[in-house]
Amino acid sequence: MATSSEWFAGARPRTLPAAATPVLVGTGAAAQIDGVDPVLAVLALVVALALQIGVNYANDYSDGVRGTDLDRVGPLRLTASGTAPARSVKIAAFVAFGVGSVAGIALVALCGHWWLLAVGVLSIAAGWYYTGGKHPYGYLGLGEVGVFVFFGLVAVLGTTYTQTDQVTAASVLGAVSVGLLACAILMANNIRDIPTDAVVGKRTLAVRLGDRRARHTYVAMIWLPLLLGALSAFANPWAVIVLLLVPPAALLSIPVLAGARGKLLVPVLAATGMYELGFGALLALGLAI
Repeated sequence: MATSSEWFAGARPRTLPAAATPVLVGTGAAAQIDGVDPVLAVLALVVALALQIGVNYANDYSDGVRGTDLDRVGPLRLTASGTAPARSVKIAAFVAFGVGSVAGIALVALCGHWWLLAVGVLSIAAGWYYTGGKHPYGYLGLGEVGVFVFFGLVAVLGTTYTQTDQVTAASVLGAVSVGLLACAILMANNIRDIPTDAVVGKRTLAVRLGDRRARHTYVAMIWLPLLLGALSAFANPWAVIVLLLVPPAALLSIPVLAGARGKLLVPVLAATGMYELGFGALLALGLAI
């Protein structure tokens, strides 16, 4: 029987910055036009965190029952390790999705845009079918597409729209930036897993690109947002403070380009999550000042 600490580890807390960051940036874009609603922002954060945890448990369950995670490097996987029954992990995923759904319904009810419920349903479906179902799109090299759309565009623009009833140019630049950084987290994870994923037929984008090109793609994913964030200075000159992340970006690039593998990439994965969170905090602050 899994302990509470093992369930916590199974929720993959290192990925949670990918959920919090789009809410920060979307709210910062709302503040830039004086449209912040703290209640709606908190509800958006609950939705984002719950869906991320749901995706993580769903991924744990689906990869575990497929046997994909039997031989891997990285944090604990509940299903593959036998620490928790597969059925329990699946239930945990849907409990998290349920929490996100309740918060999402409250968010939609308060902002009045009921059509966003359809977006919520698509988000949950995307989370489940990333590695679930008969033909998971994460196994076809399309995982980054789903992450970019739902943890970048939908999350940032949705946060801004529910608070201001509009989408701004700054929120679009922020959404693209955050989407790229969320993809960078996934890419770092998948570069680490290239040897084992290739063996079991999991054709992630990293596997399809090959080790060398995947590493260059990761570097592009962490540097391009700095340029896009700086371009947000047209909305507020303070947005250029994202360039404070140039040194961290360089530090993240070095081990990846140097060919770090296996366990050596685990710190890179965690640091990429914190890099995304730092980017979101700085850009949100820059837009809000």
